[in-house]
Amino acid sequence: MLNSPRDEHVATAAKFCIEINFLTGRFVATSHHDRRLPEWPPHPARLFSALVDAWADACEPDQSERDALEWLEAQGAPAISASKSDSRTVCSHFVPVNDAAVFSTTWYNRLDKKLSQSLGLADRNALRAKMQRDIEAKVGQAGNTNPLSAKGLLPEGRKKQERFFPSVSPESTRVTYCWDGAAPDDVSKTIDGLLSRVTRLGHSSSLVSCHVVGEVPEISHAPSGDGTFGMRNVRRGQLSELERRHQSHRGVSPRALPYTDVRYQVAESAKQSEHHYDPNTVGEWFVFEFQPGSRMLPASRAVELASTMRAAIFSYAEDPLPEGLSGHRSDGAPAAVPHVAFLPLPYVGFPHADGRLLGIAVSAPDLLDEPSRRALYRAIGKWEEHAESEGLKLNLGSKGEVRMSRVRGPSIMISLRQRVWSAPSRRWTTATPIALPRHPGSLSRGSKSARLRAWNAAEKAVVAACAHVGLPEPGTVAAGFSPFVAGARQTALYPAFHQKGANGKPIRRQLVHASVTFDKTVRGPLMLGAGRFLGLGLMRPSDVPDDAGTDADADDE
Repeated sequence: MLNSPRDEHVATAAKFCIEINFLTGRFVATSHHDRRLPEWPPHPARLFSALVDAWADACEPDQSERDALEWLEAQGAPAISASKSDSRTVCSHFVPVNDAAVFSTTWYNRLDKKLSQSLGLADRNALRAKMQRDIEAKVGQAGNTNPLSAKGLLPEGRKKQERFFPSVSPESTRVTYCWDGAAPDDVSKTIDGLLSRVTRLGHSSSLVSCHVVGEVPEISHAPSGDGTFGMRNVRRGQLSELERRHQSHRGVSPRALPYTDVRYQVAESAKQSEHHYDPNTVGEWFVFEFQPGSRMLPASRAVELASTMRAAIFSYAEDPLPEGLSGHRSDGAPAAVPHVAFLPLPYVGFPHADGRLLGIAVSAPDLLDEPSRRALYRAIGKWEEHAESEGLKLNLGSKGEVRMSRVRGPSIMISLRQRVWSAPSRRWTTATPIALPRHPGSLSRGSKSARLRAWNAAEKAVVAACAHVGLPEPGTVAAGFSPFVAGARQTALYPAFHQKGANGKPIRRQLVHASVTFDKTVRGPLMLGAGRFLGLGLMRPSDVPDDAGTDADADDE
């Protein structure tokens, strides 16, 4: 499936392969960056943790099994064979929290500290036994405990938390992980024994059968520095790190899986790349929908709104901000890598579209580095947690405020659905004008020949903007002050857009609308020009999905 010299090596060189079979035909597991999204294929770090759990759950963990796990963690990222899958529609469920404590948190923490000091690194069975004895002794003190606390044992008396159970149904229930090089016979046999004790992967409903196999299947996901699909992997020291973290959370407190991000090339993407181009703006969106009463802002205020949104999220990010989040290097120079963009989404491209802003997307490109991606997730999470009581809002000063909520699942409003902005298309037009990366000269003054030269320079600047996001030169380019799509606003209605120049002085960027056509289809989202990280140069594909509908019902009531 991947046509490269590496694939020939995969097919012929010795391999160590682990095969996972999903016995129920489903895999239920949450994506590490969004609890409403499923994970597919299962990440290698998840498989490794399942093996560690099988090892540590033994009454007396075996040293030879530990040695085999340490051998596996040093083998690098595996190639993966996994079929396509269909996702189940995700609904939220409010379920009682587990492990409700009859005793106070203070007493529990004191007991846990005492056990930690007395048992040190003792296995979990000893910890459980000691905890059980102490609890039984505590319960025996009739009349000395608060009877109201017993209500916490009943489902109706416990707090309920929102939970999601995203799952996929793969075309094939078999997933295979292949590492370069054969394993020593004793290591292979030991890992196979560990695999026989792994009963689930992900949620407890994802029952599996696992074993070592000798046959190398066709690879669907191959590690590649140029890949755009990230997966959690392991490296040397993963087992020790899992043990260290377990001493902290004790299987009770919230925890996060340690991992190393590895980029993969997906076979299907490799095939599709023969038919379309992928700009470096392609990536993941977090979409926020404006509440009724906050949908009256015109697209001409996109930069103001994007800047306010950027400041709001950054206020909850930890210093120093990673380059991929801030968009600047430590010396203040512009980032040399794709970074996070803030994109107000206007109602354009449909009959009767009026250009109002219906929401805003935070775009994390596929090529965003992992520290920046994590920093973004944490900042959004902290912002939502802080605003839980009053709801999310952006303060525009004397111009009022915008109230919003994060979209979870497909939005009712079509313009807030990412697929409307990412559908493969040969022709793309501006929903908001492009801030040209270099000044073309006066477009509206001077002689006819001077204006013609300026407009030719403007079109060449649009071509340069395409190259800057990794696209080839378009076949045709048209530029003008007037929009090329229904509902978009004239450039004259937009405030002047300035950027800091090399000498520290602000440079005013020329704004133009544009239409570009390529020889192959281009996938979105696509943003062009100097203001593409703050809402300018947002492009709309001409080939919008047929079932998209319109946002004619988005009017405020």
